[in-house]
Amino acid sequence: MLIATLGFAVAFVLIFARIPVAIALGVVGFGGFAVLNGLSPSLSMIALTTTTTSTAYSLAVIPLFVLMGNVVAGAGISTDLYRAAQSFMGHLRGGLAIATIFSCGGFAAVSGSSVATAVTMGKVAIPSMRKYGYADSLSTATVAAGGTLGILIPPSVIMVIYGVTTETHIGRLFAAGLIPGLVGIVGYSLAVRWSVMRKPESAPPAERTPWPERWVALRRVWSVAALFALVLGGIYGGFFTAVEAGGIGAAGALVFALVRRISMAAFIDILEDTVSTSAVLFALIIGASVFTEFINFTGAHKIVLHIVQDSQLSPLSVMLVIIGIYIVLGCVLDTLAMMMLTLPMFFPIVIGLGYDPVWFGIMIVMLMELGLITPPIGINLFVLKTVVPEVKLSTIVSGILPFVVSDIGRIALVLALPGLALWLPNTMFAP
Repeated sequence: MLIATLGFAVAFVLIFARIPVAIALGVVGFGGFAVLNGLSPSLSMIALTTTTTSTAYSLAVIPLFVLMGNVVAGAGISTDLYRAAQSFMGHLRGGLAIATIFSCGGFAAVSGSSVATAVTMGKVAIPSMRKYGYADSLSTATVAAGGTLGILIPPSVIMVIYGVTTETHIGRLFAAGLIPGLVGIVGYSLAVRWSVMRKPESAPPAERTPWPERWVALRRVWSVAALFALVLGGIYGGFFTAVEAGGIGAAGALVFALVRRISMAAFIDILEDTVSTSAVLFALIIGASVFTEFINFTGAHKIVLHIVQDSQLSPLSVMLVIIGIYIVLGCVLDTLAMMMLTLPMFFPIVIGLGYDPVWFGIMIVMLMELGLITPPIGINLFVLKTVVPEVKLSTIVSGILPFVVSDIGRIALVLALPGLALWLPNTMFAP
C-alpha cells in the first residue's frame, strides 16, 4: 500500500511538472513494478504490455473515429449544422447561443472529440454571434461548454478508451451516452436562457429566417444525420461491431469529403492530424496500462475496497466522495490524465460496491466534461482563447458559471436516476 501511495504521489508530481502523461504513468509503473519484482520482470512486463496494447484489435477504432471526425470538420459540415440551427432559433433572444449548443451536439455525433468540437464550432459560431452584438463572455462560454458534448454524445473516443481499459462493452457505452447527452443540450440551453435573463443586452435577437430558407438549411445537414444513423444504427442493430462501425464511418466521411471536393492539401493535413492524435492516444493507453499493472500487483485497490466495506459507509456515500475527488482533480489536471490516473484505483472499488461499469463510465465522462470548463486548467477555456486570441481568458471564464452549474445538476440527476444512462443500453443490448 505504501509503494502504491508513493507511486500515485510521484505520478501527480510528474504530471504537474508538465511531463507528458503517457511518460509519467509509464515511468512510474515501470519503476514501481521493478521495485516489487526486479528489473528483468519489469522489462518483460512493459514489453508485453506495449505489444499487447499496440496490436489490440479493439483499439483500431480510435484512429478510425479520429479520422471520421477530422474529415467531417474539414468538409465544412459544421457550417451547415450551425446555419440550420441558426435559421430556426436565431430570432430568439439568446437564440444564436442556443443554436450553437444544438450545433455542437450535432457535430459531436460525428466527431468524438471535445477539442475538435470547440475549435470547429468556435470558428463558425463566434463570428456570427459577434455580428449580432452578442457579448464575448456569453458566446465564448457557450462554445466552450457545447464543445464538451463531443466526448459524451457517441461516438466518443474517450468512451472507447474507457471501454478498452476497463473491458466494458463499447456499444453499451455509446448507447448510455445518448440520453445524458440530450439532457446536457437542454441544460446548456437553460444556462444560456439564465444568462440572457440576467443580462438581456448580452444577446440581442437576430432577424427571423423565412420558412423556405429554413427548410433549405435543414436539408443541407442530411449528411450528418445519415452518418450518425449509419454508425450508431449499425452498432445498436447488431449489424457490425464498434471497430467495423469506425471503418464504415470513416469511409462515409471520406465520401462526403469527395462530394464536397476537399482539396488535396487539406486532406493531407487531415491525415497528418489523425496520425499524430492517434499516436498520442496510443502512447497514453500504453503508459496507463503499465501503471495499471503496477497498481494491480500492489493489491492497493483490494485493500482500499476492504477498508471501504469495513467502514460501513453506504455505496452512495463512497460514490459522492469519488465524485468530489474527480471534481477537485478536474480543476487542476488534464481530464484524460485524470481518468487514466484514477481508473486503476477507483474502478475496482466502484464495481466492488455493485455499481454498473457502463453507468460509472458515463459518470466519469460527465465529470470530465465538467473539468473541461472548470478553471484554472479547463482545456476548452484555453482552446477558445486560441480561437479568439483578442478575448481575455477572464472574459471567457466570467460567462462559464451557469454552464458549470448545469453540469453539476446533470451529474446529480444521473446519480439519482441511473436509468437515464442505463435504460437505453439495457433495452438495445438485452440478453
